[in-house]
Amino acid sequence: MYNKARPNSNTSTLIYLVLPIIPLLGIFVLFFTTTNTNNSLLTSSPSSSSSSYILTDNNDSIIYDENDHHNPWQPQLLISSSSSSAAAQAPLQQVVLTTTISLPPASASAPAPQLMGNHDQRISNRRRRRRRKSNLFLEKIEARLVKARDIIMNKNSNTSIKDWDFNPRLGSIYRNPRGFHRSYLEMEKVLKIYVYEEGEGPIFHEGPCKNIYSSEGRFINEIEKEKTVFRTRDPNRALLYFLPFSVVRMVQYLYKDGTNDLSSIKTTVVDYVDLISRKYPFWNRTLGADHFMLSCHDWGPKTSSFVPSLFHNSIRVLCNANTSEGFKPSKDASLPEINLFTGEMTSLGGPSPSKRTTLAFFAGRLHGHIRSLLLKRWKNNDTDIQVYETLPRGVSYIEMLRNSKFCLCPSGYEVASPRVVEAIYAECVPVLISDGYIPPFSDVLNWKAFSVEIKVKDIPRIKEILMGISSSHYVRMQRRVKMAQRHFVVNDPPKRYDVFHMTLHSLWLRRLNIRVADYYS
Repeated sequence: MYNKARPNSNTSTLIYLVLPIIPLLGIFVLFFTTTNTNNSLLTSSPSSSSSSYILTDNNDSIIYDENDHHNPWQPQLLISSSSSSAAAQAPLQQVVLTTTISLPPASASAPAPQLMGNHDQRISNRRRRRRRKSNLFLEKIEARLVKARDIIMNKNSNTSIKDWDFNPRLGSIYRNPRGFHRSYLEMEKVLKIYVYEEGEGPIFHEGPCKNIYSSEGRFINEIEKEKTVFRTRDPNRALLYFLPFSVVRMVQYLYKDGTNDLSSIKTTVVDYVDLISRKYPFWNRTLGADHFMLSCHDWGPKTSSFVPSLFHNSIRVLCNANTSEGFKPSKDASLPEINLFTGEMTSLGGPSPSKRTTLAFFAGRLHGHIRSLLLKRWKNNDTDIQVYETLPRGVSYIEMLRNSKFCLCPSGYEVASPRVVEAIYAECVPVLISDGYIPPFSDVLNWKAFSVEIKVKDIPRIKEILMGISSSHYVRMQRRVKMAQRHFVVNDPPKRYDVFHMTLHSLWLRRLNIRVADYYS
C-alpha cells in the first residue's frame, strides 16, 4: 500500500501570506511611475538641441530663445525699402517709429518670469535716458526754428542790423533781398551740421579739389575742418546730418571702366546708410529727411537711388540738378559746377560792355544731343555767334569769354555745365540752353535778372533772341552778373556769402521746411 505525500505546513503558510501583497505591490509601482511621468512635464529635456525654456502657468507661456541673437527688447531701426511704402508716402512730420512688445498677463499664483537680466536692463535704461536727452534737444531745436521762421517772415525784424557785407538796396539779383538777408543772418546763428565719423578715406571724408569735380571735394574738405563754425560734434545739437561719401571717389576706386557694373557703389552706399541708421536714432526719426548728401558727379542721382529713402526723403545737393531725373527743387539743392584746373581760382572780371566785340561764344566737345544741335547750326556759320568744337591754335579760351557779351552754356550728357560759372567769372552774361535744369541758388537768386534762358527748340533763333536785347538792358544784365559773382567764388578760407556759404544757405532753407517730432514712448 503506497503512502501519500503530505504538504509542508511552513510552505503553505508563506504562500498564503504573499498572495495578498502582490496586488499592493502592483498598485505601488503604477503610482510611482505615473508620478514621475507627470513631474517630467515641468522640466526641459537635457537632450534637446534647443536652449529654449518653457515656463508653464495656467496655459500661458513665454518662450525666450537664447540662441536668437536678435534682441527683441530694443526698438528696431528700419529703413523703408520701397518708395511706395506707407512710411515713405506719409508726411515727414507725421512719420512715427514705434516698437510694440506684447507680453502675456502675469499669473496670480506665480511671479512673472524675468525676461531680461541685469545687464540687459541697464542697457535698456541707458537707451531710454539717451532717447530722453535727444528728445529734449529736439524740442529746443524745433522751438528755435519756429523763432527763426517768424524772424524771416517779419519784414521789420532786422531793420536796425548793420551788415557791411550785404546791401539789400542792390538787390535786383535776388527774389527777395531783405528776406534772404534775414534768413542768412539766422543761418549764421542757428545752423549746426553733424558729420558722421564712420567711414575711411579716400571714399569717405575726402574729395577732389581740382578740375571739374572740385565743388564736391571743396565742400567735403571744408565741412570736415575743425574750425568750421557750422559743424558740431554733438549729434543731438545738429539741425542737419551729412553723409560724407564722395561719389567721384567711389567711381574712381570702385567702378571698373567699361563694365557698367555699379554693384560695388550700391553696396557701399546701402551699407553706410544701414550702419548709421542702426548706430544712431537720427536717420529713422525722419526717414532721412534732415540728412543730406552732396555730389558733383553725373552719377550722383543714380547713386542716391540705391537707397529709396535717400532718394525720396533726404536733401540731395547735386550739380546734375535735372528735374527729369527726379530732382525736386523744394527738397533738393542745385550745386554750381566749378572747374578749378589747378585747384586755385582764376582771375575774375573782364572788359566793359562796350569793349566786348563778340556777340556770343561757345567752345566744347560734342557731348549730348543739345550740343550736337548747337554745333550743327552755328559752327563756322556766323561771325557773331562763334561756336567751336576745338579752339584754333593760339586762341585763349578765357580771353574769348572776356571778349564776348553772351556766353553759351548748353548742357552736355547731363544738364550741368561748368561754363555757367566760367561765364560769371568772366562777367559774361550766361545763356542757359537745357531741358529740366535748375540753376544754383534759384530759391534766392533771380536768374532772369542776369542770364538768358533759351529752350532747346529755339537754338536756331539764338542770334535773333540775343540781338533783340537792347543795349541798355544788356548793360544792366552785365552789371548784375558782377553783383552775383561773389556767390560763386571759391575762397580758402571761406568768406561770407561765397559759394560755400550759399550752399549752406540752400541746406538751411530746406531744413526750415521740415518739422521734426519725436514719437518715441
